[in-house]
Amino acid sequence: MRPVVLPVAERLLHLDLRRRGVASRWLKTPHAALHAYDARGKGPLPSTVFLHGIGSAATPFAALLHQMRPHVRRIVAPDYPGHGRSHHPTRALTRPVLFESVACALDELLGDGEPAILVGNSLGGAVALHYAIARPERVRALVLLSPAGAPSSEPEWREVRRAFEMSSARDARAFLTRVYHRAPWFIPLFAHEFRSVMKRPAVRDLLESATNDHLPARDSLRSLPMPILLLWGKSERLLPESHFDYFVEHLPAHAVIERPDGFGHCPHFEAPRPLARRILQFARSLPPFAPLRDAAQTG
Repeated sequence: MRPVVLPVAERLLHLDLRRRGVASRWLKTPHAALHAYDARGKGPLPSTVFLHGIGSAATPFAALLHQMRPHVRRIVAPDYPGHGRSHHPTRALTRPVLFESVACALDELLGDGEPAILVGNSLGGAVALHYAIARPERVRALVLLSPAGAPSSEPEWREVRRAFEMSSARDARAFLTRVYHRAPWFIPLFAHEFRSVMKRPAVRDLLESATNDHLPARDSLRSLPMPILLLWGKSERLLPESHFDYFVEHLPAHAVIERPDGFGHCPHFEAPRPLARRILQFARSLPPFAPLRDAAQTG
């Protein structure tokens, strides 16, 4: 399958990442060839994986990757099927197809080495939770940035869907304004391209097939063993407040939950430095690594 057509901003960020020595990798999965950025870090902290939201890609994490790379062993950021540079999937991109594809890619990327920190934004938060539930031995910690994965009432889901229905560049500008804490001046410059991105078949498939049936089970959330940091910005305007309340109630008691000032739905867009500082602080607080099987044997 041919890859998607890339917006100008995405191509420029790709060139910047490659110029800074971040490798482009291709991974075979059951439903599409997935692209991922992969680079050796320069620090002692655990390798860190970045998982993007619906209609986005790995490249918008670029500034955060640059902030994190001096402090961690490795940085990895995949593009989902039909997103970024990855190929279109061979079937409709439902959430189960997405989860299977990303899990396959992460299994290959991470191998049997020391587990990684997963940083997931929006849909990427749901992907991170799914992978952590299915492969807890591969996940050192979770950082969830306004994660998806909470149940929605019919009115709430209609409102979220309505935000993604972009019939004009004006609608695209309104959507982009909602995901920022403070909308930047350049939003009108790429609103048209963003509208085209959100009309890709993979994006529409995810929106049209999403149901509460594809969410992590409550008991699975409560049983997550790894450290968890949930950051839900005070300027969150895309997801309903009930989603935050759901995670407060159902994440395990050891989860650290914060509502930072100056963070919107996608804090890596506009606040990569303070976001990196908080993730690194969290990473430095992690207990020494011990394989889960060893912990079970000594518990």
